[in-house]
Amino acid sequence: MEAYQNGSNVLFILLGAIMVLAMHAGFAFLEVGTVRKKNQVNALVKILTDFGVSTIAYFFIGYSIAYGVNFFSGVDTLLAKNGYELTKFFFLLTFAAAIPAIISGGIAERAKFNPQLMATFLIVGFIYPFFEGIAWNQHFGVQSWLKATYGEEFHDFAGSVVVHAMGGWIALPAVLLLGARYGRYSKDGRISAHPPSSIPFLALGAWILTVGWFGFNVMSAQTLDKISGLVALNSLMAMVGGTLVALVLGKNDPGFVHNGPLAGLVAVCAGSDLMHPIGALVVGGVAGALFVVMFTLTQNRWKIDDVLGVWPLHGLCGAWGGIAAGIFGSTALGGAGGIAFMPQLIMTLMAVAIALAGGALVYGVLKMTLGLRLDQEEEYEGADLSIHRITATPEREPSW
Repeated sequence: MEAYQNGSNVLFILLGAIMVLAMHAGFAFLEVGTVRKKNQVNALVKILTDFGVSTIAYFFIGYSIAYGVNFFSGVDTLLAKNGYELTKFFFLLTFAAAIPAIISGGIAERAKFNPQLMATFLIVGFIYPFFEGIAWNQHFGVQSWLKATYGEEFHDFAGSVVVHAMGGWIALPAVLLLGARYGRYSKDGRISAHPPSSIPFLALGAWILTVGWFGFNVMSAQTLDKISGLVALNSLMAMVGGTLVALVLGKNDPGFVHNGPLAGLVAVCAGSDLMHPIGALVVGGVAGALFVVMFTLTQNRWKIDDVLGVWPLHGLCGAWGGIAAGIFGSTALGGAGGIAFMPQLIMTLMAVAIALAGGALVYGVLKMTLGLRLDQEEEYEGADLSIHRITATPEREPSW
């Protein structure tokens, strides 16, 4: 029976890892559909190579920092429990690699390629696992202090704060240090619209992410005996809430409609195992509104050229999700309880501070040393030709 149970757990978490791995195709196509045609190849290559670099950084450095586990032992040791620890690493790697995938959307169309790969290595190897260890592995006694002071630990079931808020808030300094795309904002205050290059690709990316998210959330139980249908239903309700609110507030704009479910899903991750489904619907709806309002403000009022809106979508909706878990997870609002508001607020603010400091440090140093940005001519040509020497849809055969 033990071997059967171990095998079941390996299969369970492996399926989750595969579903979250598939979400990286969603990140890629969401970016492909949003950026201009001259930057589509770059979007695809970035997501895949960022995943490769993330794997190396997390395997050799990051996972050990977060969990004190390494894989420098014989295969006979690694095969314990049917290799459960290996598949658990794979699952948590797909979370870690989401950080550079999130950042990629914010810095699209004007970032140099190699400096971003270096940033990926540093973020996934050091910055992300530093907070991951605090939140999910009791590092530095922060969780113990919260428990002693407020009666409950910080709760983030599937990463609203640990993954999404961290990714969004790390991306913000990168976007600010890069500056806006050339021609986006004129000196006299006018704004040049850069409409999505392909709504079908954008929608495909959003759908792949949405479907994969049920692996992201449900399989965060990590063992089969802890699986909860409540997580699945809450994810569904938050997704629907985000979609419908974004539809109304976004005035039928397909970009908002397809980012709405993602906003809802980002926000519900933290408390998806505790909330009542009606609470999850509200949390998702608030997240959909937050994305539409804040994306419009950042782009049009504050003139922050965050191409895919990753700071509002992941940074703000992720932070909202961490705090919302402390509200809607309470028994007073129909939740399961075992959660307190102050630990949620304190750790969410801590995540924001670590992400901002880490992002500013990594991208600040890279800007001073290697430079972050393509030059004006390269940006005008597009990252596809400037970096990869080919466009997404070459119009003629090359002459050899």
